Amino acid sequence: MINNIINNPKSKLLSLTIVNYIHTRSLAPYKSKPNNWNTKHTFVKSNPLLNLLEKCTCMSQLYQIQAQMITTGLFLDGFASSRLIAFCAVSEAGDLSYCDRILRVVQNPNVFSWNVAIRGYSESLIPVKAMVLYREMLVSGLCRPDNFTYPMLFKACARLCSCLMGYMVFGHVLKLGFECDVFVHNGVVHMLVSCGRLEDARRVFDESCVRDLVTWNSLINGYVHCGKPCEALNLFEEMKLNGVKPDEVTMIGMVASCAQLMDLDRGVEFHQLIWEYGLDFTVPLCNTLMDMYSKCGDAKAAKVIFDSMRKKTSVSWTTMVLGYAKVGMLDEARKLFDEMDNKDTVPWNAMIGAYVEAMRSKEALILFKNMLGANILPDKVTMLHCLTACSQLGALDAGIWIHGYINNAMLPLNVSLGTALVDMYAKCGNIEKALKVFQELPVKNSLTWTSIIGGLAFHGFANDALSHFEKMVESGLKPDEITFLGVLAACCHGGLVNEGRNYFDQMTSTYNLTPKTKHYSSMVDLLGRAGKLEEAEALIMSMPMEPGAIVWGALFFACRMHGNVKMGEKAALKLLELDPEDSGIYVMLASMYGDAGMWDEARKVRKMMKQRGVDKTLGCSSIEINGIVSEFTVRDETHPPSEQIHECVALLTKQLE
Repeated sequence: MINNIINNPKSKLLSLTIVNYIHTRSLAPYKSKPNNWNTKHTFVKSNPLLNLLEKCTCMSQLYQIQAQMITTGLFLDGFASSRLIAFCAVSEAGDLSYCDRILRVVQNPNVFSWNVAIRGYSESLIPVKAMVLYREMLVSGLCRPDNFTYPMLFKACARLCSCLMGYMVFGHVLKLGFECDVFVHNGVVHMLVSCGRLEDARRVFDESCVRDLVTWNSLINGYVHCGKPCEALNLFEEMKLNGVKPDEVTMIGMVASCAQLMDLDRGVEFHQLIWEYGLDFTVPLCNTLMDMYSKCGDAKAAKVIFDSMRKKTSVSWTTMVLGYAKVGMLDEARKLFDEMDNKDTVPWNAMIGAYVEAMRSKEALILFKNMLGANILPDKVTMLHCLTACSQLGALDAGIWIHGYINNAMLPLNVSLGTALVDMYAKCGNIEKALKVFQELPVKNSLTWTSIIGGLAFHGFANDALSHFEKMVESGLKPDEITFLGVLAACCHGGLVNEGRNYFDQMTSTYNLTPKTKHYSSMVDLLGRAGKLEEAEALIMSMPMEPGAIVWGALFFACRMHGNVKMGEKAALKLLELDPEDSGIYVMLASMYGDAGMWDEARKVRKMMKQRGVDKTLGCSSIEINGIVSEFTVRDETHPPSEQIHECVALLTKQLE
């Protein structure tokens, strides 16, 4: 909703109108108090109707109390009417629109009434209305904003991410002399931090005449949320030098900084400091500690904290599930997940994502089916995980079903989801559908272009892939290392040697990208397939890093293709040095010797394989039928209808004879 307000042209116009009005309107009326500034009302604070209002639990009760207040004349009292406005504005059972109506009919509402209405809107889904009320408050000219008005206005600006409004309101703060009020000052810092203006926030912080713990915490956690953990840690040290004792909120920022830095040792130190300071291990603090230990790879320490928590939230359970998943303990993660009560979308997404990350995509899709059976509504994150699972499995039918679900659920097809669909269709073999989705996307980022370029290359449409690359560059997007992997793959599939050399050189000369091992492997593969084995070997020798198995493997396959036994033997021996347990290398080397009629060498390779105890890896294949993916290995009899499958194979073999 907030993003819709900001991105809506009409809302932007409204915001700018408010800002310009505030900026141009003089605050002169408030330099001297109006004649009725000190008008005193007769407050009957012990009035039974006001006592009833304190116990009000719903709007229907408020309507009845208001009717009585009107008939008795109590409604005309500023204090009494402000209580009605307060209930409507900030109570859980309140109604902001009705608060607005009361505010408009009250004669000369007091500053408390304006403030509480502004507060209600600043915490609502339409915080821009808080700025509208502030403008109306200024227009009235009868009520002067006070130090409680501005923290709520800054909160509204923070939620709108509108620095422009925030700066204008700050101008009023300076003009009215509230800059030394600690609540106002904290509101300014929070607003600037929320808008990502950390340098301005730090300047205000350094030049301020007042600071309290909230001020320090606002800036510290601002650095953490903006991914600047080192600055947060440095500010904490400065805070200690100033003699300010941290609280639980401070320590949440410190522990989160260690999580971002993957600094387990320092995280343990802060854990110990929490004990030393005698701070409460609140649920948010425990969740942050668990997250830190999990991200640093210490799932056992995270589990100790989890078990010690008397109260656990959904975040606690989800953090622990992710902690187990991160260190590869997926079965423990699933056991914990199954123990959760009242699971919402977040833990389901966490567990599905963990399966996808571990390449256990079949289990991810089964869990997604269970999620739907539990009547839990998937969101965009769920769809992203499931589309990735379909890409890994090549499960086209499942991917088409998920695409249909996205459309039926009217989930907005943003860049991430659109890119995942393009990638899924391309990897599942339907490049036409991938192109259709790509063309229909209103917004594309570099990853979207990379997905379609790689998909076209994989399907052998080399020229189309390169054409899309040129269009990507023309659109102003900068390609990255992954984009060039797709481009080089296209050149490789199309046998475009000169183009491949040119694009490989462009990485450093035009885009200032450093080729990685995979880029060298693609170039070796391209040159090798074209028979330029000496150039491919020279490229390997020129690599700034140690050639890996993927590079030597590309050269070995090329040598076998072109019958260059001497160079192929050299590449194979390098591969065996890197991975002596890879049975495929022995088998292919023996096959290369056999193709060249070098039977003695072939026997030696098989003997070496046997002496080293290397077993041949069983072949594996998969097939998708009616949305169900089945996997098979050599001599596999575990599949339920395996007997019928073998009978069918025998029948087909007999017919072929």
